[in-house]
This record gives sequence, C-alpha cells and structure tokens, in this order.
Amino acid sequence: QVQLVESGGGLVRPGGSLRLSCAASGRTFSSYAMGWFRQVPGKEREFVAAISWSGSSTYYTDSVKGRFTISRDNAKNTVYLQMNSLKPEDTAVYYCNLLNYHLDPRPLSSWGQGTQVTVSS
Repeated sequence: QVQLVESGGGLVRPGGSLRLSCAASGRTFSSYAMGWFRQVPGKEREFVAAISWSGSSTYYTDSVKGRFTISRDNAKNTVYLQMNSLKPEDTAVYYCNLLNYHLDPRPLSSWGQGTQVTVSS
C-alpha cells in the first residue's frame, strides 16, 4: 500500500505562484505515472495534471495549460506541481495519486490528506 503526503499549499494572491510536493512511499514509485487532482467542497475531485513514469511526457487539463508544470524526481520518490499565474478559481484542496498511464487519469491508490491552496486578494 502506498502512502501519499502532499505539502506546499497556502494562501497566495491572484497572479502568484506556489510549488506543491507529493512524497510517495510503500511502492516502486518510478514504475508509475503520477497525477495531481483538486477538489472544491461540494464538487467532485477533478484531474489537473499527469506525468509519465520517466518524466518525459506530461498531460494537463485545459484550464491550467501554460500556467502549471508537473515534474518528478524518482530518486526522491516525489512529484511536484509548479503553479504560476494563480487564479481564484484554482482554490481547492490538491491531491496526488498513482496512475497506470499519464493519459489515463484513474487513480490507483487511496488518497492522502491533500494540501489546501487558496488564491485570494
């Protein structure tokens, strides 16, 4: 069973930046694609970005293209989400999860606690 621990969230003004981290343990991290998801209270969790097991391929939902960048460090069992030009509509709890394939955003593991991102002036 994998454990996922997200961190790096916080309060930021519109136009600002944050870098989220997700540390994974308990499985062979480098064998899996990884994804970031987000959830607003009262709404379903939605896919944000994914990266292949090697890090060579990425995939983003349209609303974050050009603003967010997903990356990974397999030596540290960690995946990152660099978020720039943040908007109030990016406010959510952000989660990471393992994926079979970076173009298949179906999560494989149980969810961590997430990290809150709030974009507000």
